[in-house]
Amino acid sequence: MTTAATETAGPAVRVRFLGDFELTVNGTPVRRWRAGKARGLFQYLVVHRGQMLTRDRLYESLWPGADSTAGSSLKVAAHALRRVLDAHPDRPGDSGIQLVYRDFGYVLHVTGLWSDLDRFQELVHAGLRAATAGDTALARTRLRAAIALYGGEFLRGESADWVVEQREYLRALVLRALGVLRTDAEDREDFVELIELCKRTLEIDRHHEETYRALMAAHGRRGELACVRRWYELCARRMRDELAVAPGQETQRLLRALIPAARAAAPAPAPASVGGAPATVRALRPAGRQPGTPPWSAEVRTSALARPVRRARPDTRAPGLLARTADPATA
Repeated sequence: MTTAATETAGPAVRVRFLGDFELTVNGTPVRRWRAGKARGLFQYLVVHRGQMLTRDRLYESLWPGADSTAGSSLKVAAHALRRVLDAHPDRPGDSGIQLVYRDFGYVLHVTGLWSDLDRFQELVHAGLRAATAGDTALARTRLRAAIALYGGEFLRGESADWVVEQREYLRALVLRALGVLRTDAEDREDFVELIELCKRTLEIDRHHEETYRALMAAHGRRGELACVRRWYELCARRMRDELAVAPGQETQRLLRALIPAARAAAPAPAPASVGGAPATVRALRPAGRQPGTPPWSAEVRTSALARPVRRARPDTRAPGLLARTADPATA
């Protein structure tokens, strides 16, 4: 895919795919399309711009089930697209858009294009590369910018197979970015950002169980038992009602571990560390990381778990012996 132009270059064509679709040409929004499929054709061509797309492929993606050899839908949509965007192949207008027919297919060329789709992917990949290289500051900057740009799912409201495929790929990408930022917030002991990142994750994926565990652990370490219980119950209800499954064993073990541990804790507030975050926030740091392991390691990590409470074993001595032990006079 062609690299997107930067916003500072003042591109003539701006396209937003994340959330509601929006096309602006020379500062003017394009709202009226002369044919029903002209907009869909443009969306598909922009995502695959610079590539020659055959008639068969275009029909399969935009008119599934239609006969590409007999139908005229593609010609109608292409003609309407040229008229709407002044995208003639031999004399492009001020937009610099060219729709060219070549060898049984079409290719789209756009000069000076800015696309939120391109920019989002560039930022995520740059952030992940920086994270792998150990440059946490650069990774944090790039991934935060990517999350801010993600205005919603790809082409919200559209249901074509090619749209759904692209949508799921981008959803996985944004969840990966959020996961890396969440790990960074845990390592920096930033409870506020951690909570916000978890909430943003659940806005994108209501069933992201690892995020529920991160929220439960964070609140549990602060002694906020009601929040722990509510997050677990929300997770369980959504999993049951929408996916017909129960929370995983890891999530259930975390609930059993957190609440008894929090109840057994002393009521007095934990002393704040000198020059650092309070002990309750420092406890969010995941245990077990080997010395020297970078906080942005690409290895799979689990949110901080509370240590299980060690319960006393039952006394199995004979009743008579227990009585003599309890009463010094009979010992």
